[in-house]
Parts: sequence; structure tokens; C-alpha cells
Amino acid sequence: MNQIKVGSRIVYQVKSPTTFLFNISVAENEHQPIVEESFQVQPFHRIQECAVGPLGNRLVRLSVPPGDLEIHYSATVDLNAEQAAATEVGETPYEQLPADVLTYLNPSRYCESDELLDFAMQQFGHLLPGYSRVTAICNWTYEELAYTPGSTGPTTTARDALQLKKGVCRDFSHVAISLCRAMGIPARYVSGYAVNLSPPDFHGFFEAYLDGRWFLFDATRLAPVGGLVRISTGRDAADAAFSTIRGSATSVEMEVWAKEQQSNDDLLDPSNVETAVSSA
Repeated sequence: MNQIKVGSRIVYQVKSPTTFLFNISVAENEHQPIVEESFQVQPFHRIQECAVGPLGNRLVRLSVPPGDLEIHYSATVDLNAEQAAATEVGETPYEQLPADVLTYLNPSRYCESDELLDFAMQQFGHLLPGYSRVTAICNWTYEELAYTPGSTGPTTTARDALQLKKGVCRDFSHVAISLCRAMGIPARYVSGYAVNLSPPDFHGFFEAYLDGRWFLFDATRLAPVGGLVRISTGRDAADAAFSTIRGSATSVEMEVWAKEQQSNDDLLDPSNVETAVSSA
């Protein structure tokens, strides 16, 4: 178990009456219990906590008048992920997939897996099924795309990123998710905080359903999977936007952090590729 302190500070200039939906609060489950947590708004405004979607993503809604707005969120969580030997993790046969997992085989807003079936089979169909095949998909994505901040936008899909051959974390995840689904491997998008991410920011990664569990992967290779703290989970980034704004507001300052309290944790070692990690 490793204790992680995470948080974010976001400053807006609000130009007209605006409603915000913030998706920055960490998820809580048996592998990620919350030790302490704070969500502060300056100046004070009443907030509404919402559990959204089938997985109960923890969103906060507030409506504010014009003026300056500062959001400050912090939490301490105990990461207690399940671990498995990567070489022993296989794929779950289609006929054994739980009903609630089947939706993560379908194409979605940013993941056009149905358009990549032939390509995926040519690239990965000959590989040994299981954790190693998903790792190969991540490796291919990492090698084919250049991580380029600002190169893509909120409407960029997996197909777009493949054509551009560049993107940011959400694009890397969308490409890997699409290829996994095309290979018959359920995959879903995860947003969160990431230990050792440089520069610090909100992060997008993904999970693949293997051997009856959801395992974490990060196709960007920017952060160790053992230091990923979950915020929300969905079909793709459309289900996990960090903020949704109805009105007129401009973000003028943002700070994000994720700091481990136990620096000798093997799961935070970037060279550890033998351990598969599950935190769902």
C-alpha cells in the first residue's frame, strides 16, 4: 500500500452567469480508499455533488455570477492495487465476459474501433493473447505517435490522431482503446492524477479487461501505472472531461499535483514491466 497526496487548483475569469461541472474528485473503491479530502470554492458558492453514469463518477456542479473563481481540491488516498504477474494474465473469452463489460467492446465517440478491425488484426492478430498483446498495442501506439502538447483538440478522435501521428495523453489512450476493442478486448478510458508525471497535469490512461479484471495501462509511458490515481471511468474522454462549462469563463491558471509518500514502492519504478496492476 502507498499513500498518495493529490490535488488541483484552477482559477477562472467568469464573464457571464455560468454553470460548471467539475470532474476532479478522486474515485473511492476498495483499492483506493480516501483518507481525507477537501473541495473549496473561493469566493464561497454552494456546490452540488453528483454521482454520474453507471460507475458513479463523482462530479461537482456549481453556478456562479461573473467575477473571479478559484477551485482548490485536495485528497489523500491509500493505493492498494491488486497485482499479478504480467506473463500469467490472459484474455477473457467473449462468451465469459460479464454483461456490464460488453459495452466496452463497442465503438464510441472518440474510439472508432469498427473502422480499425482489419488493421488491428494485421498488426496484432498473430500475437499471444493476453496482457502481452495489450502491452504490444501500447508499445505500437507509443512508437507511432509523437507526444505533442497542443497538437490536438477536444474533437480529435483516434482515427484523427493516427492520421496526424501525434497527440496528447487522451489521444494515445483513444488509439490504444480502439485497437484493443478491435481485437475483441474490452477497454475503457480512465482520467486521473499521476505520480511522477512531468509536467504535472491531469492525465488520461486506460484499462483493459483481462482474466476477469480491469488492468491499468498508459500508452504514453509518462507515468508508472502503480502511481495512477483514478478520478473517473468511461467509454472515452467524453465520459471523463475534467470540466464542463455552460456559460462564458476562461481558465487563467492551473496547478495539478500527485505526490507519493513512500518513494521505495516497486510499483512506482518505471522499469517494472513484470507486474500487472488492477485498481478497479
